[in-house]
Amino acid sequence: MITLYYWPTPNGHKVSIMLEECGLPYKVKPIDILNGEQFDPDFIAISPNNRIPALTDTDGPGTATISLFESGAILTYLAEKTGRFLPGDAAGRCDVMQWLFFQVGHIGPMFGQCGHFLGYAPEKIPYAIERYQKETLRLYGVLDRRLSDREFVSGDYSIADIAIYPWIHVRWFHDIDIDAFPHVKAWYHRLSERPGVATGCALMAEDMQIGNPTEEARTNLFGAAQFDGKRGASDA
Repeated sequence: MITLYYWPTPNGHKVSIMLEECGLPYKVKPIDILNGEQFDPDFIAISPNNRIPALTDTDGPGTATISLFESGAILTYLAEKTGRFLPGDAAGRCDVMQWLFFQVGHIGPMFGQCGHFLGYAPEKIPYAIERYQKETLRLYGVLDRRLSDREFVSGDYSIADIAIYPWIHVRWFHDIDIDAFPHVKAWYHRLSERPGVATGCALMAEDMQIGNPTEEARTNLFGAAQFDGKRGASDA
């Protein structure tokens, strides 16, 4: 049985979408990152970086239990487990993997910083906002050019599309006009029509909270709790 350690964020949605698309049975273990549950020792044993998503599978390689953290590693594992959404030939696999790493190394961090300085930072810092908004726009341009002559990021629908989609889904938080990127817009709507994508993004949607954090949540997400592993003051 697969257990998904999850909270409704773009990184969490990558794995919930993948599980739904693969049709794998799984159970969800919510990790309330706003309340500091990512610092629980049992979770850190699975995710040493105290970040969601993480996953355990009691039917891992050789029928052994496996635990994984980092969304890119989890997507790759699930693709290999099911034989889906990752090409079997070396050239096709390399092409998908480079776009998966494009998301992990660029879209996630840069969009995340854009959202942080727009919606989480306690004070508005014009230089930081401009810096990360410009980089976000640049990356949208890279993606738009890539999608100008193809339906999906890399050949057929793949884990690269699954990884990128949740960050486009919250484009409102980055103050992005998707109409300026028509190929990204068309790709986004194609993916949105997939039942697995819709179901994966809807998981625990009622708990999704982006921006405007409480002081406790700010401490758990960005403050001293990151270093001492203790929840915010109200849970001390």
